[in-house]
Amino acid sequence: MKGARPLDNAEILLVAQQFSGTFAIRNRALFMLGVSVGGRISELLVLTIGDVWQNGKPVKDLLFQRRVVKGKQLSRMVPVNADARAAVADLIVWHQEQYSELDSSRPVFVSRKGGGRTAMTRGQAHKVLEAAFFKAGLNGKLATHSLRKSFAQRVYDGTNDIYAVQELLGHRSIETTKKYLGMSYQKLQEAVEVIETQRNTMGKTYHSQHLPDDTLLLEAIKRGLIKPSALTDEQTRQQFNVDEKVIPIQSKRRANTQY
Repeated sequence: MKGARPLDNAEILLVAQQFSGTFAIRNRALFMLGVSVGGRISELLVLTIGDVWQNGKPVKDLLFQRRVVKGKQLSRMVPVNADARAAVADLIVWHQEQYSELDSSRPVFVSRKGGGRTAMTRGQAHKVLEAAFFKAGLNGKLATHSLRKSFAQRVYDGTNDIYAVQELLGHRSIETTKKYLGMSYQKLQEAVEVIETQRNTMGKTYHSQHLPDDTLLLEAIKRGLIKPSALTDEQTRQQFNVDEKVIPIQSKRRANTQY
């Protein structure tokens, strides 16, 4: 869904705790697989047991086949992390309890109706996830597509490699991937903290006992960040060959510009 926002790790853990009832394991697995492998909801819902469970254990690499990929473009392989493998293992146990045996062709995310032969619809998946978001007390625009966006944002935050995200999402264009990504609030906080006056020495008014090295101070004077009058004595001003008529570099450029 266009405009749906991603979830951070804390929100993911919170939402994962909100599922209950007979189909809680199925619903939690849908959520955890979505935020861990980045599949579109349409790609997740067509997965079969044979796609996620092979040789008696969860797969470590999940293949989204071309026939189920949006636009029937290229198949893509996505690594399956520990969170998703644990969710799959729980889901397989649930399948065995519900249906007494494992059928590799059975939909992983079965519908409540159909005796395990039909998969959930997108509408059903949306309702399940919407209820969990609400119970978790989250706000903002959240939908099934939030799972895919959460995956994309977490991979990007962890790698700073937009091309890795593009490959994992199966995007043809890097421009499409860019639209998925936003600056996380944590990174915004860090960016703002960097410019605190206690950290930004170029913005301070210096006294003689706390002078920076000569090069830094002279550059600050030239740029108009420190006024010569801030230097505590005439001897110091003479040392750096400056006076009260020093013009910042930018002002000099404007003064010499011909209009």
